[in-house]
Amino acid sequence: MAAFSETLAEGAIEYDGLAAEYDADEETYHIETPDRHATVDADALDTVAAEQAAYITNWYFYTQAVGSEVKQAFCRWLELADDHSVPDRYDALESGIAREWGQLSITTTLADDGTRHYEVRHIDDSDVDADALTTHTDPFDARDIGTLDADGRYRPLRTAPSLDSGWIFPDLAADEVYEAVEAFYPATVVNWHREQRGELDIDHWRDEQDRQSGIYNLITVLPDEAVEWAAAACCDDSQCLKRREWQLSEDEPLDADGGDGVFPCREPCSMVVAAGREWAKLEREDTQTYEFELTPSEKDQLEAIIDSVADDEIDEIREADIGNGANRWRVRYLREKRFDDEGNLSGTPTHPDGHDPDDGGDDH
Repeated sequence: MAAFSETLAEGAIEYDGLAAEYDADEETYHIETPDRHATVDADALDTVAAEQAAYITNWYFYTQAVGSEVKQAFCRWLELADDHSVPDRYDALESGIAREWGQLSITTTLADDGTRHYEVRHIDDSDVDADALTTHTDPFDARDIGTLDADGRYRPLRTAPSLDSGWIFPDLAADEVYEAVEAFYPATVVNWHREQRGELDIDHWRDEQDRQSGIYNLITVLPDEAVEWAAAACCDDSQCLKRREWQLSEDEPLDADGGDGVFPCREPCSMVVAAGREWAKLEREDTQTYEFELTPSEKDQLEAIIDSVADDEIDEIREADIGNGANRWRVRYLREKRFDDEGNLSGTPTHPDGHDPDDGGDDH
């Protein structure tokens, strides 16, 4: 209330359904909310109705306690502030409002003074007892948590849907929840906010091509149709949680689905650029015609293997699932049957003329 009166002494307040002003001549405060109007003096300021007090604590939290505009916007998104009135939100915050940001489940609750508290955990642990999870209090621990996946492998793409579970940040302040989320998913909140304001600067594929030099200049020769295939392969929700907004160019959209993520992808990432360089080398190869002897079931099996690898389903196929074309025993059986001693499918060499061209020494 001290901050409220001090701010009103400098000018009127309008925020989130609250309108208030100070009458210096009468030494009274006029407070207006959607369902109530009140005029009180300084001595009665602490006794305003609970509904109006909620609007005041809401104003204080967002304008005085929360930091930058980006953090304010994010915290408001977490509690659906643009969709519900302050009293409705306060009612919901008593039990907690949960929202998902990538693979994070973020629950906002309310303290008696209007301060928000934030719990962050993996979405897969939404129903797990907090005591069964590893507790963290430092928001920057998120960097270490996000470094390795559940199998202990390094995660070069922080927005890949491979975040390990089993941890919890039980009670973070507004600044801390922002820091934790940005540590898990760098720049996602900032770019989301820019997009909300219509200020997201997008670098399309052609922009990326224009600024590459050295070994990565090779992406300039990647065919446009290959960029389409690359976007479909790499920028799918199953591979990256960002929503791809970059296209071939501003005037040349890609047909590949960009995903449904909350936060946008404003440019081809370093992994897509690196992959594009490799595909540019592969796309320079001339096609050849090969003749293989396969049964219809073996052809279907090769297709099943490719699908299973592409969709990361290999680990889900048990040894007993012999009917699955990508079953490891079945694949080993196919190799024994159809590969020669040199590893050629059906005994057919990759280069029938015996010529094995350089596989990548020339990037020009």
